[in-house]
Amino acid sequence: MSMIPIISKLYCSSSQTVLEVRKRPHVVNGGGFVVTDCSGQRVVFRVDGCGILGTKGQLILRDGEGDALLLMRRKGGMVEALSIYKKWKGYSLDYEGLQNLVFSLKEPNSCLVRNNGIRISSEPRAANNKGWNFEIRGYFPDRNCSIVDIRGNVIAQVGVNKEVEKLMESKDLYHVVVKPGMDQAFVVGVIAILDYIYGESTYC
Repeated sequence: MSMIPIISKLYCSSSQTVLEVRKRPHVVNGGGFVVTDCSGQRVVFRVDGCGILGTKGQLILRDGEGDALLLMRRKGGMVEALSIYKKWKGYSLDYEGLQNLVFSLKEPNSCLVRNNGIRISSEPRAANNKGWNFEIRGYFPDRNCSIVDIRGNVIAQVGVNKEVEKLMESKDLYHVVVKPGMDQAFVVGVIAILDYIYGESTYC
């Protein structure tokens, strides 16, 4: 089994991993969400959105200790507004705060590209002809979507426990199944961007 460390091999597991995601209320905690292991006891990641950071189009992924791992930033400006895609950049952060570009995400910005999903390129750029490595399939607000690689293999799946959904009558608690070898921090970073795109807990 090969490891795919996009942020760090520290976040790649040799076995399949189930993460629980719980959205934080804007009113109390400024939004964002907390990611725990499948027992719900140990915090693995936190995501701060613009309700905490105070900057639109910017998200930070932190580890369980609160240290920043990944800065995600949406490009802006007139050129971006006229483009058929909106672009996000993901930068890994080291202990000195230095930024290193690790992935780019393209979000369709026009009905002209409706058939094209949200696509992600890891850095260095994909060597394949398509120019991207991963794609989102399904619809995130329904908590029914997956991240697939260029060959169509599912590397992470977002879902909701049906019993929990009936109890809570909301999709504020859901799970992510990450396949062996895949970088869990990268997967959570992509989910943070999806959360923002669809105007959920990280958006303001």
